[in-house]
Amino acid sequence: MINGKRIAVVLPAYNAAQTLAKTYHEIPLDIVDDVILVDDKSYDTTVQVAHDLGIKHIVQHPKNRGYGGNQKSCYNKALELKADIVVMLHPDYQYTPKLLQSMCYIIANDVYHVVLGSRILGRGALRGGMPRYKYIFNRLLTGFQNVLMQQKLSEYHTGYRAFSRNALQAVNYEINSDDFVFDNQMLAQLFYKKFEIAEITCPTKYFKEASSINIRRSIKYGLGVLGVSLSYRLQKWHWGKFKIFA
Repeated sequence: MINGKRIAVVLPAYNAAQTLAKTYHEIPLDIVDDVILVDDKSYDTTVQVAHDLGIKHIVQHPKNRGYGGNQKSCYNKALELKADIVVMLHPDYQYTPKLLQSMCYIIANDVYHVVLGSRILGRGALRGGMPRYKYIFNRLLTGFQNVLMQQKLSEYHTGYRAFSRNALQAVNYEINSDDFVFDNQMLAQLFYKKFEIAEITCPTKYFKEASSINIRRSIKYGLGVLGVSLSYRLQKWHWGKFKIFA
């Protein structure tokens, strides 16, 4: 705990057997009360590795639900365990668990309800191996989103996120997509509910075992992001009503 706030780290896992142990061993368990792994029907030994590590809370999907569907199970389980702060950490070791303390302290001290680990703040993205086309894609999408949503985030596409219990309960994330665009829908919902979002610089690592989506799925994701941002602006202008903001 920090300041009496119960902390849960959720690990949305899919074929993470090779990187899970390395990720888990860097989690600061002195402040973390619960570690939750949700396995999205992996075909490797992710679940067995989780058991061997002593992870107490393991949720197994009987069929693959997708990245967004995995997160829904993560947050539902964390709220069920009465977590006050929930941190999503990818178990592929692309993001360092060593930033958990900083992210949690911001929320535990009631400075912000949401904190993102940004790969774009600073110069860590390209140095960490982010493909140049993904970096450019990220910057263009983020610029478009900031204009439409009238915000100033450095990126909307990081998978390293911390939320207060209040923030999670304020939005209907269950209505969101089960695919990768879930992340953007959730940020749009939080902004619509007038939550401010903090960012901290996060180094990133791209390597063979780290999860990544291909170009075809990246294009699909990008189109989905544009749709979310446009929906947000139309909703704010009262030119339409969209269910994710209900």
